[in-house]
Amino acid sequence: MTKAADKKLIVGLDIGTSKVCALVGEVLPDGNVNVIGVGSSPSRGMDKGGVNDLESVVKSVQRAVDQAELMADCQISSVYLSLSGKHISCQTEKGMVPISDKEVTQDDVDNVIHTAKSVKISDEHRTLHVIPQEFAIDYQEGIKNPVGLSGVRMEASVHLITCHNDMARNIVKAVERCGLKVDHLIFSGLAASHAVLTPDERELGVCVVDIGGGTMDLAVWSGGALRHAEVIPYAGNVVTSDIAYAFGTPPGDAEEIKVKYGCALSELVSKDAKVDVPSVGGRPSRSLQSQTLAEVIEPRYSELLGLVNQKLIDIQDQMRDAGVKHHLAAGIVLTGGASQMEGLIECAERVFRNQVRIGKPLELNGLTDYVQAPHFATAVGLLHYGKDSQAFDDSDIEPKRSVSGLFTRISGWFKKEF
Repeated sequence: MTKAADKKLIVGLDIGTSKVCALVGEVLPDGNVNVIGVGSSPSRGMDKGGVNDLESVVKSVQRAVDQAELMADCQISSVYLSLSGKHISCQTEKGMVPISDKEVTQDDVDNVIHTAKSVKISDEHRTLHVIPQEFAIDYQEGIKNPVGLSGVRMEASVHLITCHNDMARNIVKAVERCGLKVDHLIFSGLAASHAVLTPDERELGVCVVDIGGGTMDLAVWSGGALRHAEVIPYAGNVVTSDIAYAFGTPPGDAEEIKVKYGCALSELVSKDAKVDVPSVGGRPSRSLQSQTLAEVIEPRYSELLGLVNQKLIDIQDQMRDAGVKHHLAAGIVLTGGASQMEGLIECAERVFRNQVRIGKPLELNGLTDYVQAPHFATAVGLLHYGKDSQAFDDSDIEPKRSVSGLFTRISGWFKKEF
C-alpha cells in the first residue's frame, strides 16, 4: 500500500450532517483530477455543520477513510476538509498601496491584499479565506490581474470568509483523532462552487445553493468573483422530520421514503401511485398515496427555497448599494444531497422566478460513475481546490481552472493561518 504523498494524491473529506464522504484524487500531468478512491458512511454526531458527539464523528470519518484507502490502495495521511455552519460569515474589504516601481509586481499585489485583509475580526473568529475580487490602478477599475500594468497606486477589493475558532477546532479534532492531518479548511459552499460552476456562470452572476442534511450553503458569484457566502441552518432533515411526524413513521424510514418516492411538486405525481409507509412499535405498514407524500414535501421545500430567495434579495440590495454588478443572469444552481428530489427544478423556478439547474461535478476523470452526483459536489470541489493549491507550489503541473482568472497564482492567499 503506497502513501498518498508518494503518488501526488489529494484527499477531500466532506463531513456532513447526514453523510461523510472521502475522495482520493490523483493529479494527472494535464492538470485534471482522476478520482481513484471513494469512501462514504452515514454521519453520526454532526448537527447543522457542528460537532455534537466527537466519538461518533470520529467513527464515521474512520469508516469513510478506510473505504477510500481500500479502493485507492493507498494510505491517507492528510486531507482537505470542508466546513459549514451558521457561524460562517463574510465581508468585503478594500486596501490601497502605492506602486513601488511604476509597474505592478507580484510583491505589490501581495502587499495590497495584505492591507485589505488586515481588518480587525472578533477574537472568537478566524479568517478562513481571503479571496481577491478585482483590482483598480489609478482610474482604471475592474482589473483581474494587475501584474505588469503601470500606475501610481493600486486598490484591491477582497472577500473575507471567517469562521468560529472553536467550531473549526472541533471538526479538526475529530479528523486528527483518526490520525490524519488537515491540509486546509475550506468553506463547503466555496468547494461546491469549484465543482459545479462554469467560468461563464461565475462571470454572468450565479448563486450556488448546496442543500445538505442540516445546512444550506450559499455562494453568490458575479463578474467572475465570489461576492457573498452564507449558511442557512435548515435543510433536508426538516423535510424528513415532517414526513416522520405526518405519517407516524421512524425517521430512518422517513428518509428512505423521501429519497425513493419523494417529489417536490405534487401535481407531477400520478393520482394512482402508492407508497408503503412503515409504522412504529411493530404495527403493520400502511399504503398511502404518493400525492399525499408530495403534499407534505412541497410546502417545506418551498419554504426552504423561500428562505434562500429572501437572502438573495437582501444580498442583491447590498451589492447594488456597493456599486457591484448584481444580476444573477445565470440563475440558480442547486447541488448537494437534498437537491436530488424529483420536481425540485420546477418548484425552485416558481420560487426564484429565474432559471434553475441541478449542479453535478464537472471536469472529472476516473470513478465518474460513483461521484458524478450532486451529493459529491463538495468533496469533488475539495479535490479541485487541493489541486489548485498544489499547483501554486508545483510549477510542473499546468493548471487549467481559474477563479477570477488568477486562482492559481493567488491560491497562496486562500491558504489561511490554521
